[in-house]
Parts: sequence; structure tokens; C-alpha cells
Amino acid sequence: MGKANNAIEASRADSGLADSPEWRGFAQAAQSAALDAGALKVIEAAGLCVDLTMQRQSPALDAAAQSLLQARGLAEARRALFAGEPVNWTEGKPAWHTALRAGRTREQPDGQDADSVCEYARMMDFVRRVDQTADFSTVLHIGIGGSDWGPRLAIQAFGGASQRRQIRFVSNIDGHAFHDAVAGLDPRRCLVVVSSKSFTTAETLHNARAAIAWLKQGGAADVSEQLAAVTANPSAARALGVPASQVFKMCDWVGGRYSVWSVAGLSIALTVGAEVLIGMQAGAQAMDQHFQQAPFGSNAPVQLALAGLVNCSVLGHNSLNIAAYSARLLHLVTYLQQLEMESLGKRVAGDGAAVGVPTAPIIWGMPGTDGQHTFFQWLHQSEAGAPVDFIASLQGHADSPDAHRKLLANCLAQRQALLRGKSLEQALLDVAHIDDREHALTLAQHMVHPGGRPSTLIVLRQLDPRGLGALLALYEHKVFVQSVVWGINPFDQWGVELGKRLATGIERELAVPVSAGVVDWGHDASTSYWIDRYRSHAQAPRPRHAWVPGVAAHL
Repeated sequence: MGKANNAIEASRADSGLADSPEWRGFAQAAQSAALDAGALKVIEAAGLCVDLTMQRQSPALDAAAQSLLQARGLAEARRALFAGEPVNWTEGKPAWHTALRAGRTREQPDGQDADSVCEYARMMDFVRRVDQTADFSTVLHIGIGGSDWGPRLAIQAFGGASQRRQIRFVSNIDGHAFHDAVAGLDPRRCLVVVSSKSFTTAETLHNARAAIAWLKQGGAADVSEQLAAVTANPSAARALGVPASQVFKMCDWVGGRYSVWSVAGLSIALTVGAEVLIGMQAGAQAMDQHFQQAPFGSNAPVQLALAGLVNCSVLGHNSLNIAAYSARLLHLVTYLQQLEMESLGKRVAGDGAAVGVPTAPIIWGMPGTDGQHTFFQWLHQSEAGAPVDFIASLQGHADSPDAHRKLLANCLAQRQALLRGKSLEQALLDVAHIDDREHALTLAQHMVHPGGRPSTLIVLRQLDPRGLGALLALYEHKVFVQSVVWGINPFDQWGVELGKRLATGIERELAVPVSAGVVDWGHDASTSYWIDRYRSHAQAPRPRHAWVPGVAAHL
């Protein structure tokens, strides 16, 4: 018991970070370290190569990092994470998504095994039955946040011509999202998968009810047979009309943003195959083992986290660009936005006081080479710039070796340009042919690139399920390491709840009849104005003409 308490206390490091001698030593060493790419630093882990050569490096920084990680209790916190202890200390829960990848379960207080493994087997049996009957040509996946981004990412990465059945996603509560998703689908041949850990999420329940109505109106013979659900609240799913045999229980100790490793992968298996889920889990488990076993100095998640700490908390970079040179990783940025910003977007440590250093950079980006024609100008020549995580693979599409060679060349070149930059002297050589020297000098100033901008390159052998699983686990453990150093809880999300509660009250107010007269809503002036404006608009007679896609509007 004492060991467990020590682990939780290690996870609940107080806000003394900024004032600790270990942090001061780390910050000083980081500021003095070189960024010259003179010493190759590549870590191989779970089939990935993580190249940190273009981050700040020095023996003094390595030593200071070791002291910092020891002082913040990373080794004990890591042990507690993998042991299934309540590292989510504000809610008193484990965060045991790693157990799903290891194929084992956690002993519950009542002595019963958690049912994640048997639920996974039930899910696979259900997928096999669906494949054998061939009753469904499409899947409508309804979920939001962690119940949405993982399946989107995996299906985009491994779909295409070999995809078993078409899939549409509905996450947003906007009515356009639902109607666009079902457009052109045959409701009699569509399986609706509702994914929600709590089964109380407003957007998901609204869209689930809309889907049930759509199935009924479309002539579905037995609506219940066309429903499946993934949730930690099975009774709520059954109350919605989902048969018990098609409700798959998610364990309460799996956070929403880690749910892709659970039965929330149902839509992945239905669409691109169970082998994709199996491969992703194998890659993630390999990264779990590396994170647990590799020394801190050669531990890929630890070193990636330390580079992020230097860039964000010491050097003051408030964002991190993700540049994945793969069109199939279209949804990686949004997946990582939730993982990092929902986990680390906090300002207080375990004792409730401010951390005292900048935390949680903004995560943003898009696949290369599209990003080069969108925001790389800012990366290269803005005053601030941002660190970049470049992600690429050695092998591309088998039928397009030339395209992949060009893709990889762009990735390496952009990374080199960010580091090297371009001096005024070099720019002047480019304008040496201009006779008007004053004009030439002015033009050359516009060509200067400051350089000295840090980046990491993460290389997969190829984009396959195992590689993607290892990549996602790499970022998961990076987030955990940073949370331990900052002393914050990466497994809760209180910042999500406030707006939800306010929305419930405002929705009721928006429905108050105009005939009720003037109402003092008790809000700020702007919110009150728009409540009244909406009520007047929504309850007024409809105009004769409304805009319809493809039809001229007369407003």
C-alpha cells in the first residue's frame, strides 16, 4: 500500500517545479545547449526511428535532464501507470489503456476480472458474423472526441480499395453533419455504431436518435438489429434500443482519448479489418515495452518529451507543428490535438497551485506537402516560428516510387532549411545580377531565413498498422512524461465540462416563447442579445424562399 501511495504522490508532484534546483539547472543547460545538428541523435524504438539531432543537445543538458526526471519521480510514476494504480488522481481512477494492448486485465476491488478481454472477443465475433452475412454495405459511426478521432485516423490510413464496406462519420451536433453523412445511403443496409463512453454526451445521443428515426423512416425491418454500441454505460445503450448482444462494454479505466485501443475500435474492424486493430495493438505494445525498459537517455518517449519541455517551458515556443508527410495521415493532427491539448492543457499542479512555467503548446498542422503551400512561410520567416515534428516513412506506395522519393526529399529539405536558414550574405548572392544595389539589398532582406528552428524527424519503415500503433503510443508516453515533470494530471478534462453545463441552460432559454416578453436572462449583454435574437428569428414565420444547395437563392 505504501508503494502505491508513493506512486500517486509521484504523479501528484507539487507546483515547486519552477523554483526547484533541478528545474533551474535544466533550464540553464537548455539555454546554453547547441542547436547545430553536429552530433547525430537517433533512437530506434518499436520499429520507429526518432531523430532528435536538430534539437538542443549537450552533455550538461543530458545530465540536468536525468536529475530533473529523478526529482520529479518519473520512474515511480511510470510503474504506477503500468500497474493500473489510480494515476488519474483527481477522479481516483487508473488510466490503464496499456493493459488493453498487453491482453491482460486488472483485478477489480470485488475480486472479479475486468471484462475488457472477453468484450474484445465478443466484438470480434460480432464482426465475423456481420462479414459472413453481408447484410450491411455501410457503417454509420456516431461519436465525438476520443470516440471519433481514433477510428477516423485508422480508417483513413488503411482504407481505400480494400475497404470492406463504406463508412460515414457523424460527430458534430449540427444538423447538416447528420444529413450529409446519410445522404445516398440505403437505411436498410446500414449498421449504426454509437460510440460513447458515458452514453450521456449530448451530441452523440442527439445524432443516435436521429439515426434511429432515419432507419425507421427508411423501411428498416428491425431497427434494433441495425444498432451496435460501445460504452461504459451498457444500460443506457440498451435503453436507447440497442440489443444487449450488440452492446460492447468499455472499461471505466480507459480514458476517452485512449479508447481506440478498446472495443471502440469496432468500426475499424468492420471497415478495414480486425487485422488492422491487431497490428496497431502490437505496435503500441512494443512501444510500451520500450518505454518501460529503455534507459531514460535512450528512451524515445522520454527524449521526445524532454525536447518538448525545452522548446515550450524554457524557450517559450507556444505551439508545435505536426508535419506528417503522408496523405493517409490526414487525421493525425486532430488526433494528437486531443491527446496533447486535452491531456496537458492545464495550469495547476497536484497541490492546486500554478505550475509556474508554460505548459501544453498548441498542436497544429496538416500533411506535407500541402502544408508547404499553406503555413511553411510562417514557419520559415515569421518572428516566432515553431518547433516541428516531421513524420515520414521509408517506403511509400509500391506503384509510385518516384512520388515517394519526391515526398521524402521535400520532408528532409524543409527540415534542413528550418535549421540552416539563409543569411543576408547568401541572399545577396542571389540578387548579384541586379544593377541597382539599393534595390538588391532591399530584396535580399526579404530572402533572409533566420534558421535555428528545432525539429524532430520520426521515421516509420512503412505506414502499416504496427507502425501507426507504435507512433500513437510514442506520443501517449511523451504526454505522460511531460505531465509528470509539470506535475499535472493528464487524464482528466475539467475544462471540457463548464461549457457543456452552460449550454444546457442556454438551450432551454433559446426555446422560451417570444410571447413570454422581455426576460432578464442574467447573462452578459452579448449572450442575452443573441438569445433574444435567436428566439425572434426561430419563432418568426419562415421566408418563402430558402437557400438550397445547387438552387439559386432568393433571400
